Amino acid sequence: MLSGYVRVGLYPEALEFFVRNWGRGLCPNGFVLASLVTACDRSCRMVEEGAQLHCLAAKIGLKDDVYVGSSLLHFYGAYGFVCDARKVFEDMPYRNFVSWTSLMVGYLNKNDPTEVINLYKCMRHEGVICNQNTLATVISSCSLLDDTCVGHQVLGHVVKLGLGHCVSVANSLISMFGSFGDIEKAQYVFDVMDERDTISWNSIISAHANNGLYKESFDYFYLMRHANGQLNSTTLSTLLTICGSSERLKWGKGIQSLVVKVGLNSNTCTSNSLLSMYSEAGRPADAELVFDEMSERDVISWNAMIACYVQDERSTNALRLLAEMLWMRDVINYVTFVSALAACSSQEFVILGKIVHALVIVAGLQDNLVISNALISMYGFGHLMVDAEKVFKTVRKHDKVSWNVLIGGYAENEEREDALKAFRLMRQEGPSANYITIVNILSACSTSSNLLTHGQPIHAHTILTGLESDKYVCNSLISMYAKCGDLSSSDHIFSQLDDEDVVAWNAMIAANAHHGHAEEAIKLIAKMRTAELHLDHFSFSGGFAAAANLALLEEGSQLHALVMKLGYNTDLYVTNAAMDMYGKCGEMDDVLRILPEPMNRTRMSWNVLISAFARHGCFEEAREAFHEMVELGVKPDHVTFVSLLSACSHGGLVDEGLAYYASMTTNFAVSPAIEHCVCVVDLLGRAGRLAAAQNFIERMPVPPNDHVWRSLLAASKVHGNLELGKKAVERLVELDPSDDSAYVLYSNVCATSRRWEDVESIRRQMGSIRKKPGCSWVKLKDEVSSFGMGDKSHPQSKQINEKLAELKKMITEAGYVPDTSYALQDTDEEQKEHNLWEHSERLALAFGLINTPDGSAIRVFKNLRVCGDCHAVYKLVSQIVSRKIILRDPYRFHHFSEGRCSCSDYW
Repeated sequence: MLSGYVRVGLYPEALEFFVRNWGRGLCPNGFVLASLVTACDRSCRMVEEGAQLHCLAAKIGLKDDVYVGSSLLHFYGAYGFVCDARKVFEDMPYRNFVSWTSLMVGYLNKNDPTEVINLYKCMRHEGVICNQNTLATVISSCSLLDDTCVGHQVLGHVVKLGLGHCVSVANSLISMFGSFGDIEKAQYVFDVMDERDTISWNSIISAHANNGLYKESFDYFYLMRHANGQLNSTTLSTLLTICGSSERLKWGKGIQSLVVKVGLNSNTCTSNSLLSMYSEAGRPADAELVFDEMSERDVISWNAMIACYVQDERSTNALRLLAEMLWMRDVINYVTFVSALAACSSQEFVILGKIVHALVIVAGLQDNLVISNALISMYGFGHLMVDAEKVFKTVRKHDKVSWNVLIGGYAENEEREDALKAFRLMRQEGPSANYITIVNILSACSTSSNLLTHGQPIHAHTILTGLESDKYVCNSLISMYAKCGDLSSSDHIFSQLDDEDVVAWNAMIAANAHHGHAEEAIKLIAKMRTAELHLDHFSFSGGFAAAANLALLEEGSQLHALVMKLGYNTDLYVTNAAMDMYGKCGEMDDVLRILPEPMNRTRMSWNVLISAFARHGCFEEAREAFHEMVELGVKPDHVTFVSLLSACSHGGLVDEGLAYYASMTTNFAVSPAIEHCVCVVDLLGRAGRLAAAQNFIERMPVPPNDHVWRSLLAASKVHGNLELGKKAVERLVELDPSDDSAYVLYSNVCATSRRWEDVESIRRQMGSIRKKPGCSWVKLKDEVSSFGMGDKSHPQSKQINEKLAELKKMITEAGYVPDTSYALQDTDEEQKEHNLWEHSERLALAFGLINTPDGSAIRVFKNLRVCGDCHAVYKLVSQIVSRKIILRDPYRFHHFSEGRCSCSDYW
């Protein structure tokens, strides 16, 4: 009667039946107690009752019974109490193969395959005969350990015992060979099986799926259906896991239809696989639909949906789901927290990340290494490296991931010396570096001085350790050499790589773009097309960046046409890069033409738009875009505020700019960085509020850098504050004694005030320091013509000088009076005026007028800020010749038309 209750799953009823009879004075035997313990095992929730039965067995003298002992072993193993199971095992006077196998299963369920192998060796040493269940458990452990040597030894034992025909053993062998990557042997075992069950089919399907043979997995699935094999949730879940890509999603949708047809749509395991499939395929809306329709969810369901939101960069949704889990008191495990911390891995969510950190401590999971690594990563991305270091120091034993996320955090936050120090410590104390370590540390080497001291030694380390052959390391080496100014080494590494490595091509495109070799970058894209390589959004964004750097509108437009042709115009990443290119080429109309609809814009889209408006002098439009962005629920980040504050600075919107700066922390939880502080100093300085600018610098939340002092120095020059200018120069020289711009700017301040002795003193201090020369250029068709100060080297130099003389005469008659404060001051007035007309932007303007059709726009680009007198000349020329002139300097665009400039003479 009691065993009948257990067989049909009436476990509480079996226990009640026993208690009633126990009360009548009936004493159980070993078989009865073993059945009751099995009931507690299978119920999955009768732990306390099982432990009480263990005590009863000891009390009535049945603890040494082999059946009771074996059932207790399985009971403790099933609930994860392997230590208790081991104690029962050690106390057993007699053990049979069931006892050994039960303990092995406990260790396997606890994910300790090494101990399973150790038990198997002891079992053989003691001469205990293995059965098919024992060998199936041992073979599964070999799969987890990826131990081919022991796996083949076990195979020999299987053959010796003649158990190869057993279905459970054969199934385990198929899975083992699949995990070893030996598909031929897995297929052989499957083909020679006399009898196959559902697990057999699932094993061969999974073996092919795990080795990337997706089509073959489906081929076996069709064979299974043709052979009338019984489908179960594992079959369909395995197939769904391989459909998480855009090209295989249609297969997955077919499987989803079959799930409904066979009535497994309410199965939690199958629904979890559907969630993961849609998440990996980038279809969060479909994943949400599956999640919402689930009648029952387990922790895997919640974790999969949270991970889906994180992948889709919807951190708010992910954290809202975590809060719902907490409110419903659902089980939360370390995977839940890892995903939640990933959702907080940005500066805007780092405060919520601290709350999640507190929840980790409350849950008692702070010692979990995976969570600790996620915390270090989260604090690194949130620009809180002090907190990342604290977590790192609390970890008892660091693994490679711990070191990698710490080094990556330092590199991400441009704390290069700390990154390099951590790398040295890792080599001394920690595990060996892997490709991720090298990729992270190479990103910390970005200057020519880093190249000799760190970059090249790290490259040598990759050669010694064999990591140089890794494609990710090679691509990082290409980028590192390019950033450090050694493009020839980048090119050499690139030439050694497989021609089909798209990532390497993208790295080389980005390297050329970084160095201003725009034509070469775009040629590489053309070569990729010729070689029939797959262009991705990184290829296009690199090409657009190259075109933007030199304002190559024609090449950028051609690239955009290719984007449209290949269907990448729907990719927001590519669209944002194209918008940025058009903005930097002076084509604001094209930016607005390809701008996505407001509801479809990402934060990057808004940032590019606001930046383009700011650069083109459309300050009110920049502010309107910002407010629209916020109203639509898109949270601004530090990049948004750099563009917004820059717009206010160049537009003279002082009060508005200060209000935006104050709102960063109070309204949007964005901590001010050095870039924002530079904008505020520039904002106050341009408006002549020098005392306020100086006070702001003294209470800045971050130490002032050279850009801060340079902004203050420029404002001192404009407003004639000699003492403040001198202070700014002193700070600049402290930061970089070789900085030519500091000396030149201060020299101009002194010259404007006719402090000639100071001018001479500054020139002596400069010594051998070379001033960065001004350079302007114009691109016509496929040729870029560049000009330096007083440049006579151009083939059309004679015609250019004649055109300048003509322009000078025309604008003088129109009322032009030269502002000689923009020329070197220690010369006579005639020489000062002559020097002004040798400025590179005037030479470029004359060249443009000579070589472009009447009525067409002229585009001039300059590497330094345009001088005030040249600005006045451009305005007058635009009116006299009735031409639109677009001048781009490092700070903004100036659109000259009909005697006016888009900057309203405020730049």
